[in-house]
Amino acid sequence: MINDKQVHGLSKELLSQRKVEIIDIAAVSCNYWSKIIGTAKLDFSMFISQKTQRGPLSKGWQSPMNYVLETCNPVMTSYKLVTMDAPIWGIGGHLEEAMIASEKALLSEFHKLCFAWIDEWFGMTMGQIMEMEKQNNLLLQKTFQKSFSTSKQDAQTKSKHETQKIVDVSSIVPV
Repeated sequence: MINDKQVHGLSKELLSQRKVEIIDIAAVSCNYWSKIIGTAKLDFSMFISQKTQRGPLSKGWQSPMNYVLETCNPVMTSYKLVTMDAPIWGIGGHLEEAMIASEKALLSEFHKLCFAWIDEWFGMTMGQIMEMEKQNNLLLQKTFQKSFSTSKQDAQTKSKHETQKIVDVSSIVPV
C-alpha cells in the first residue's frame, strides 16, 4: 500500500490539523449516514472476483502481512481530502462532524461498489472506459431531466391544489 504522508501538498498548519481515516470496504458500518447512503448490502468475506480472483476480504485484509495484499498487484489507493469549516457558534462542530461522517459514508459506499463491480471494468482499455463514462453521463442527464420534469409537474399540481384550498377556505369565511 502506498503510504504518502503529503499527497495533497498541505501547508504545515493544515497538515498538523489533518486527521487521516482509513476506509475499510470490507467493514460493515452501522452509523446513521451509512444506513442513509448505503445501498450495497455486500459481504466481501464471501466475494471472489471471477476475472482477478481477488477476495475474499476478511477482517484485517489491509494488513501488509495479509495474503490478499501479498497476492494482489496492483493495489489501488485513493486519497480524498475533505475540508469542512462551519464557524457557527453552538452548532458548528456538530455540523462539521455530521458532514465529514456523510462524506466518509459516501466514499465508503463508492469504493465498495467499485470493488464489487471489478469484473465489469477490469481489463478495459482507456477508450472503453471513456465510452462507458459517456454512456453513463447520458443516462444521468436523462434521469435528471425526467426528475426535473416530474418535480415541475408535482409543483404545478401542488400549486393548483393550494389555490383550490384557498378558494374553498375563502368561500366559507363570511365577508
